[in-house]
Amino acid sequence: MSTIPAIAHDPNQYIVTLRGQRVILDISLATLYGVPTKALNQAVKRNHERFPQEFMFQLTEEDALLVRSQIVTLQNQGHFRYLPYAFTEHGVLMAANVLNSPQAVKMSVAIVQAFVRLRRLTLSVEELTKKMNTLERGFLKHDEQIKAVFDAIRKLMA
Repeated sequence: MSTIPAIAHDPNQYIVTLRGQRVILDISLATLYGVPTKALNQAVKRNHERFPQEFMFQLTEEDALLVRSQIVTLQNQGHFRYLPYAFTEHGVLMAANVLNSPQAVKMSVAIVQAFVRLRRLTLSVEELTKKMNTLERGFLKHDEQIKAVFDAIRKLMA
């Protein structure tokens, strides 16, 4: 019988960016839901029609190399035993529905809240970047005006 890892308190630590999306890998999701990874993947396979590509996808070898340091199920040779599945925010919710355990439901709420916080943070960073660009353009314009004033003063002094 396999042991289930202790549940983490912060789902944020399991969210990774892959293929331009924020996802949670199957081993991390299983840990958060308190089930073995094999049980999660079996439940997903039994309900495959609930998991379209935008909810869940299997990593390619390239994807796996990108997140290799974050995946703990490696064989001794440094290769993956299997290519993990990645669950998007919607896939996380659907997985909780197919598992239908109280812990899965509780953790799905916490995970979705983590995704929402990350989305807000991303929007805040984008907004800050726009403001910085506006300020920079303003300073450049003022620099040109200040240079013109100094040029005019130098002409008057001559």
